Amino acid sequence: MTGRTDNRIVIAAPRELTWQLTNDLERWPQLFSEYAAVEILQRDGDTVTFRLTMHPDENGTVWSWVSERDMDHDTFTVEARRVETGPFEYMNIRWEYEEVPGGTSMRWLQDFAMKPSAPVDDEGMTAHINRNSVIQMERIRDQVEAHAATAAAGSPSGRV
Repeated sequence: MTGRTDNRIVIAAPRELTWQLTNDLERWPQLFSEYAAVEILQRDGDTVTFRLTMHPDENGTVWSWVSERDMDHDTFTVEARRVETGPFEYMNIRWEYEEVPGGTSMRWLQDFAMKPSAPVDDEGMTAHINRNSVIQMERIRDQVEAHAATAAAGSPSGRV
């Protein structure tokens, strides 16, 4: 068995602004509530290899891993994968940004499989990711919308 999640949210902001803010990896500790730090290890064009470190969990454990992210601005898509997989056999994530009435649809598709030795199985991780994605997407939406409103208020034409 493998896990797959599909979550999306509409952000009342232009697609370009949403793209820029959510692909600014150095901003992730502010955008996401779960990340304590991001360390950029390598940049090669639109491909970034980076280490994510989470805040300590309820047991005081700090989780960290290396991921790679390929950003395609022309199609407004991102393909990402864990390089250091930890409890996962593999973890792939696709981000999609689409212009929709009212702003931008941001979609996260995650495909993964847990190792047999992992503390949770595919079904349990699917449930966890689905719960957490809603929390993180709402947090990101609120921040991007606030940024868009501030930018619009400061623009003479009212445009971002």
